Amino acid sequence: MSSYKVSDYAGPTEMAHEGVNPLLEDINAPYSAGDFAWIMTCAGLVLLMVPGVGFFYSGLARRKSALALIWLSLMSIAVVGFQWFFWGYSLTFTHNTDASPFIGDLSNFGLMKVLGQPSVGSSKIPDVLFCLYQGMFAAITPALAIGAAADRGRMLPAIVFIFIWATIVYDPIAYWTWNPNGWSLVMGGLDFAGGTPVHISSGAAALAYSLMLGKRTGYNKVNGLPYRPHNVTHVVLGTVFLWVGWFGFNGGSALAANTRAVMACLVTQISACVGGFTWCLLDYRLEKKWSTVGFCSGVIAGLVAITPAAGYVPPWSAVIFGVCGGIICNFATKLKFLIGIDEPLDVFAEHGVGGIVGNLLTGIFAADYIAALDGSTAIDGGWVNQNYIQLGYQLADSVAGFAYSFVMTCLICFVLNLIPGLSLRVSPEVEEIGLDDAELGEFAYDYVELSRHVNDVLVGGSAAGSVKESNETPTEKA
Repeated sequence: MSSYKVSDYAGPTEMAHEGVNPLLEDINAPYSAGDFAWIMTCAGLVLLMVPGVGFFYSGLARRKSALALIWLSLMSIAVVGFQWFFWGYSLTFTHNTDASPFIGDLSNFGLMKVLGQPSVGSSKIPDVLFCLYQGMFAAITPALAIGAAADRGRMLPAIVFIFIWATIVYDPIAYWTWNPNGWSLVMGGLDFAGGTPVHISSGAAALAYSLMLGKRTGYNKVNGLPYRPHNVTHVVLGTVFLWVGWFGFNGGSALAANTRAVMACLVTQISACVGGFTWCLLDYRLEKKWSTVGFCSGVIAGLVAITPAAGYVPPWSAVIFGVCGGIICNFATKLKFLIGIDEPLDVFAEHGVGGIVGNLLTGIFAADYIAALDGSTAIDGGWVNQNYIQLGYQLADSVAGFAYSFVMTCLICFVLNLIPGLSLRVSPEVEEIGLDDAELGEFAYDYVELSRHVNDVLVGGSAAGSVKESNETPTEKA
């Protein structure tokens, strides 16, 4: 490795290079220890969000598939963690200025030459730190989408899907949005922390995956498959993980410890709070009861909506993001009945629709002085700055991201279904038993094996009677 000073090259505009030689010079000298500490902490916070997704989905689902959803979320970390090292980071954040507007190259294959050069995202942090942080975004996105596998999706094809989808769908969309060569960024699109790459893409993918899997057994086009979330405590726990982690998700996207990062955290908190009680009020009007699940769903809707805008909008606008996110996402949960797709966990309504809402509101409320809080970013702003074309840019970005993710997900699923051993859906018998038993051989709760079916409990006229007549313990039955 040759010895270069940071001043010898221009960082994000150069070809891939390791940076200075750590044997000859202090590789940390150009950077702030505070920025290092903040972004490393934020990387950990975003990682925490992935099991949060698993617990959130697990609580909303039925008991017999609860553990499978947690397992898939954790597997997303592992699969994408390798994919990001292998070629994901290179495809998404290539330094090559001659790269296409749609996808990067393999100049950083296997994290080759990823070390001390200023990153594509910001000259305030080195390539290796930016790689770590953005890798967590890559991991959580398919974890959000794979919730569509609930109750009837096989595990092995889901793993293969995650790797392929991260490469073919997530990496290009993230490139469009955040790489200096990406067509959306060049056009003028604003996306601070992943409205399109994370939320719109995962929402569209969940809808497409659900379409390709088909409806669950017993699904009704009017009422769906009515059941109550099996564990509201898991929903709350997942929401807490996500809410806390979102400070790293949005606040860390400033890519430095500065006032803009503080503002991103502040508007994130406001939007989440407003989204929570907005959704809760909407549900209260129907049953005159305060719903914990409704509050948690509203918090997520508010967080999703503010994500693309967090580093661009003033605090007062975050109230509007929360209200619009809560209301629109709430009503969007009914869209699956209109289009006839069994999307079990409302990933499309929360993330797909919520991401579109956030993108469009960014085009209205983005303010130049908020972006400038980091001391270097200059934007034309949105409607509040009389830059009316910005809404058009945001709409184009949203439509392109949604359409690309939906079509490519359908294509990936179609091909997987043609490959022996990789068909996406379990058999009707396995669906009846549940994914936890059939696919994992483990259960979220020990007592789940007290009875496999409701009819087994009712033999002899009462649940208590049937239990007394059996000499098998739940463990022995398992």
